[in-house]
Amino acid sequence: MAAGEATMTDEDRSKDEFFKRLGLLAQEMIDAHGKDFTMGTLILAARFIADGKPIGRPGSTEPSA
Repeated sequence: MAAGEATMTDEDRSKDEFFKRLGLLAQEMIDAHGKDFTMGTLILAARFIADGKPIGRPGSTEPSA
């Protein structure tokens, strides 16, 4: 282990994996629809989370949380 490098906890590893997945999804969105769409979508999702609103379309069979 390098000097100053802390051991990752299970929570740290989980968060790191989610961040990697989000990065891949964001890149896929950019490639398909551009940066403006991607940034707007991520900002809107953050606002929904902050406001406690469900993410997803009403009646969707996809998980909303």
